[in-house]
Amino acid sequence: MNVEAVIKTDKTIPLESRTIIHLMLIHTKINEQLTTLLKPFNVSLQQFNVLRILRGQNGKPANLSTLNERMVTKASNTTRLVDKLLTKALVNRVTCSSNRRKVEITITAKGNATLAAIDTAMKTTEKSILHNFSKSELQLLNSLLDKF
Repeated sequence: MNVEAVIKTDKTIPLESRTIIHLMLIHTKINEQLTTLLKPFNVSLQQFNVLRILRGQNGKPANLSTLNERMVTKASNTTRLVDKLLTKALVNRVTCSSNRRKVEITITAKGNATLAAIDTAMKTTEKSILHNFSKSELQLLNSLLDKF
């Protein structure tokens, strides 16, 4: 991706600024592709994130705080995300019997089935997004990104 061409400038952009702009453009491109992928499943990127967290709990309930801590993109609206997933019957929410202020959230069978279908499409999309990189380049990229 040529940053200058994308933002339509002939000016030389300082390396630090160019790097930040580049990262932002890549974020936007990936976000758009993943949003498009998820659209047929009627799930947003943040809802998908919540479902994956819950699947990773292996049947153990999570509370809103746990979900918020583990979100890839932090959201102050985790309650609303869970409410939308409840409406779609992808999660269950139960008030804890020992602490009525605590809410326990689990993924449903429908939620797991939806994730399984998304997983297949996600693998294809990930390969498409990263097709220009070799495995060693991806390892190097991840190593560099770990410096953040």
